[in-house]
Amino acid sequence: MKLICYGAAGTVTGSCHLLKTRDYSILVDCGFFQGKGLFERNEEEFGFDPSKIDFLLLTHAHIDHIGRVPMLVKRGFQGRIVTTAATYDFARIMLLESAELQEETARREKRKNNRGGEEPTEPLYNVEDVLDCLDFFDTFVTYDARTELDEGLHVTFRDAGHILGSAFIEVEVAEGRGKKAATRRITFSGDLGNLDKPLIRDPQIPSESDIVVLESTYGGRDHRPFDDSVEEFRKAIVETLERGGNVLIPSFALERSQELLYVLYGFYRAGDLPRCTIYLDSPMAIDCTRIFAKHGDCFDEEALALSEAGGNPFHFEALRFTRHTDDSRAINNHTSGAIIIAGSGMCTGGRILHHLRHNLWRPECSVIFVGYAAVGTTGRAIIDGVNPIRLYGESVQVRAQIHTINGFSGHAGQRTLLDWLERTGQPEKVILVHGEDSSREALSHAIGEKLGLTTVLPGTGDVIEI
Repeated sequence: MKLICYGAAGTVTGSCHLLKTRDYSILVDCGFFQGKGLFERNEEEFGFDPSKIDFLLLTHAHIDHIGRVPMLVKRGFQGRIVTTAATYDFARIMLLESAELQEETARREKRKNNRGGEEPTEPLYNVEDVLDCLDFFDTFVTYDARTELDEGLHVTFRDAGHILGSAFIEVEVAEGRGKKAATRRITFSGDLGNLDKPLIRDPQIPSESDIVVLESTYGGRDHRPFDDSVEEFRKAIVETLERGGNVLIPSFALERSQELLYVLYGFYRAGDLPRCTIYLDSPMAIDCTRIFAKHGDCFDEEALALSEAGGNPFHFEALRFTRHTDDSRAINNHTSGAIIIAGSGMCTGGRILHHLRHNLWRPECSVIFVGYAAVGTTGRAIIDGVNPIRLYGESVQVRAQIHTINGFSGHAGQRTLLDWLERTGQPEKVILVHGEDSSREALSHAIGEKLGLTTVLPGTGDVIEI
């Protein structure tokens, strides 16, 4: 049995891990690479033959875990896609949005290239390709249900506490025949969630495993307690509104935006906000918010209790959904009193760039980052103090107050990762993926020192015998 990491090996994005057994080829995730110098890798060959993949297991619907699925199908995949129902619902939205953005970018580049006499740029995939790939979503599993995919091959999806529908996956493979047959359990963490977050349950306890493939996004540090981060968030908002500015919050459409609405609703109900209007300025986030209502069975106890008491964080007086472009542009008429949640979370595109251009240069405004921003993205540049910032081809001074509040992260910090890993028993190897090298190395050191386990830090294409 072998494991080969074709993405998220030394990077945070591009998750794609191939488990090869005697009888099966099992792919876990197939995501986009994101960040400076990485997006180009999405155009490259996978490094394996898509037509030889029997099963694609999806841990969750973030684009760095599902973004290349339409390309996998275009290039010959004929297997079965296995995931949770909520992940399918979100994947449909995320992939269609991805295709539409690529098509729009290709049209824009085509006009530019035609003027310069250059060859037109083609999208990696289009809407039709996405619709084709959705037909391969074959098996929808529920948490904790041990599911037989084929003879000698079982999977169990357990709640990873990262986003709605997210899972870590326990793969059980029977090796050998008859009395000599032995079952090996390989656990893929996907992205493990932070503790005590609103809406979403904490990660479940894993089973004992022979091999663990573990994410390491925040492997080098812990997060602040969530309640402390919420209070810091409230203060940053109140101070901005009181000095007559707008609050900009770059946010991922899936999970983070809904979590922020939950927290803001709490402030609103408690009377902790000055008079303001909250804008969810993202068509995709609006669609994701509606799917949340469909999958209330995945909520944690606090969110369920709020719903049963008649509270609704996705529908209250101060909240406005701005789906249409004209409504988004009209937000610029508000020079103060606006809290604007818009994508993308790393400021690599989307409507947040439009709002940054109108507010980043204003000292009375604030930009609050509540999630990870990869190296090479505009969001990371702002966080790192780059000034000025290039937006839409023009130079914009950074005079707004910049806040980074890491307690909102949807990823587990080092302590949570170690606690979760300890529950897997004494795995033979812990394979660290989905993290920059500095984070992987820090987590590797902590695992060796505190748990005494052997770690492997693979590079892209490295073959790990298991």
